[in-house]
Amino acid sequence: MPGIWRPVSIAGKTADVYQPINANGPGAVVFLHGHGLITLNGNAIYSRLFDQHGLRVICPHGQRSWWLNRVCTEFDPVITPEQHIVDEVLPWIELNWELKPPQIALFGVSMGGQGALRIAYRNARKFPVVAALSPIVDFQMMFGQGLPLDAMYENAEAARQETATLQIHPLNWPRNQFVACDPADQEGMETLVRLTSKLSSTGIPYDRDVETSHGGHSWEYFNHMASQVVPWLADRLRVESLRE
Repeated sequence: MPGIWRPVSIAGKTADVYQPINANGPGAVVFLHGHGLITLNGNAIYSRLFDQHGLRVICPHGQRSWWLNRVCTEFDPVITPEQHIVDEVLPWIELNWELKPPQIALFGVSMGGQGALRIAYRNARKFPVVAALSPIVDFQMMFGQGLPLDAMYENAEAARQETATLQIHPLNWPRNQFVACDPADQEGMETLVRLTSKLSSTGIPYDRDVETSHGGHSWEYFNHMASQVVPWLADRLRVESLRE
């Protein structure tokens, strides 16, 4: 039987939670949505794989905040999205599921993909497992388009200084990273190449798939990649659990 999706409130913020029937997997996954605000709630493809691997999942609602450590009034007038994940979502997981780092992975798509990477780079010990599909790493390119980003930064250069690529620390990084992008997604590929070039030049290991093509920058691609990314998350969480 399939598990159950349900809404919960965490510090006054909504999140979608998935509880497999047999939640016997190696940990939990925090999913960060893209700019379209679509979570995995009700996604049959991902739900089936979460059931198969016994993974609990939580999908916070971050609005169009880019999951940054900057106040985005569309999300909250005081707390930043990153603070919400680290200071509120993680304690909720520990209280309700009795799971804590390193048993928690970050996973995101598009805007949420860069958010997952950026938060993991800044909190590598808390999130040693991170996966990103089509991450829009260079979000400064979106500045000036009438989005909440315009109120969060003075200019595009100020935004660029806080991108995931510039958060990579050569001595403190997530031990397990998976990044992927459809080669037909030209803009996504360009930003991912810059990120992976930095990882490679710094000697940081990572897994990637930049060959699979299935719909470009879309949920058609994200869903197609589920059969690759969910088992990867489960495997790496299992590896991390053995370190304890």
